Parts: sequence; C-alpha cells; structure tokens
Amino acid sequence: MGGFTIAVHETKVGIHPSLESDEPRGALRGSDSSSDGFAGRGAGPEAQRREAWLRIQHRYASAPPPETVDTLKAGDPATPVTGIATTFLDTMVVLREAVRRGDNLIISHEPTFYNHRDEKEFFANDPTYKAKLAYIEEHHLVVYRLHDEIHADPAGDHILAGVYEAFGWDKYPHPGGANFVTIPPITLGRLARTLEARLHIQTMRVEGSPGQVITHVALLPGAAPMEHQVHALNQPQVELLIAGEAREWETVEYVRDAVAQGRPVALILLGHEASEEPGMEQCAKELRELFPGMRVDHIVAGQPLWSPSHPPAKGQLLPAHSKP
Repeated sequence: MGGFTIAVHETKVGIHPSLESDEPRGALRGSDSSSDGFAGRGAGPEAQRREAWLRIQHRYASAPPPETVDTLKAGDPATPVTGIATTFLDTMVVLREAVRRGDNLIISHEPTFYNHRDEKEFFANDPTYKAKLAYIEEHHLVVYRLHDEIHADPAGDHILAGVYEAFGWDKYPHPGGANFVTIPPITLGRLARTLEARLHIQTMRVEGSPGQVITHVALLPGAAPMEHQVHALNQPQVELLIAGEAREWETVEYVRDAVAQGRPVALILLGHEASEEPGMEQCAKELRELFPGMRVDHIVAGQPLWSPSHPPAKGQLLPAHSKP
C-alpha cells in the first residue's frame, strides 16, 4: 500500500510492573483516509498522523506507561511505508531480510542498540553501532520499539498470549492468573524435550529431576527480575517456572538449593528470544487486521547462541528466516 508515512510522537517510556526490566512511538497515516478506513477524511496531515498513531497505541494500551521505551530508535518518520516487519529484535540479519522483502517499518520488541534505553553515547564511535545505523539510514528504514504497551494491554499480555499459543497451551486453565497454567501431567524431561522441539531451541537449560511430574506451571517470558521469578515459583502448587533468562547467581542458584532441600520445584530457561518471539508473530497478525492491505511480515530474529551439541546450521547466521 503506497500512501503511508510514519509519524512519531516522542514520549518517555516505562515497564509494566510484572514484566522484565528490559526495553518511536510511531504512527502510520494514510494520505487518503479512506484507503485504510481512517475516519478523518477531511483532516490535515498532522491530524491524520495523530489518528493513525492512536490506532496503534490504543490497540495495546490507552496511553504509554511512564518512562516508556516504546519510542523511535532510528530512521526518518516521514519515510513512506512500503511494508511492516515485526520481530523480537532487529538484528543485522533481520534488517537485511526486511530490506530483501521490501519492508521498511521495523517493529522490534527489544532494543536496537544493545541497551535497555538504546542510549548511544557509549557506542558513539563503535564500529558495530555505526555500521548498523548506517545500514538503517542507507536503506531508509524506520525502527520503532514495541515493548511496554504490548505487554500492558488491560485485556491481556499479547506476548504471553502468543507464547501460550506456540506451546499449544492456549486452551488450558489459568487458575492463578495469566502467568499460571495447569497442563496435563507430564514429566519434566519430556516437557523440556517437547518445548525444545516445538520452538527449535538450541540452548535450553533445565534444573530439577527429569522424572518429576509437572502439572502446575508459572510462565514468565523474557527476563523478569529475580524477585518476580522466585515469587511465581513459590505460589501454591507451582512445580515449574518457565522463563526466558535469569542471572545464574540468582534464580538459578535459588532453584538448585530448593531442589537439594527436597522441594518439588524445577526451572526451564528457554532463552530470551525463544520465550518472546511468538508474541511478536502474534503482533504481526494483529497489525494485518489493523491495517488491511498493508504488507506485514514477521521476521524471526533467531537465537544468538549455540551449543556444541546444536551447532548453527549452514547459512543460519546469514539471512534470517521469516514468516510471511
């Protein structure tokens, strides 16, 4: 769809209190409001930009959280949109794939420039940072981060919903709240192997007895603080915490001691990317509904690490695989 540009309303950005301590605000507008169902047919360009941005913003939250990180990260917001790509993280490989596919509006869940707020001072003369920024500018890409609001929708966390669907757990009950789920009994070892295969995980890590039977699970994708992870694991009946990542000297050692004390608890660390990528695939589906006629792709960032038992496939570090 041709007549779209990106307009950004800069705000300070925050974290949903129940989520990880990780991670512009942009809008799409149509030059012809009727082309995408915009109401403001007679409105000027600035009014159209505001209306389009509100459609994206209100898709997930009525207003951005305080100190939000959901801001413009790079690029010119006046750039006409040729296509949209969602991803867990806009790596160089993802950016190249977006260019190959003709997508120039990149919606990344995690930071572009290696730190929570994408602060650039430390990297000002860094060759990796400069090359990435130059690539974005050379190819007229616009990068926007969607982290806080997609987690904070009062109707439910969209990242979490995407993960449950990817697990095949979207129909199971949540007796203790959205982050808790009751599943059919399964051993820890079999569950770990099932999730590893389903999500194509290369570096999963597990603590606990492989033969322990699991039915009550706490799910905290991403990198929730240690206090949140331990609190979730200590809820009544919870036997397993599934998380994206954790500091090895915090939650990991807590679980090791708990297991040594005979407590029937376990931990699965999927990896941060594997634990949230399905949520950004869900985001792509939602944006297709929000902007019918606009090309929207989901490009999988992939896991950054590999293990000797799971070396990267030939070409894996080159173009990213993607899902149209």
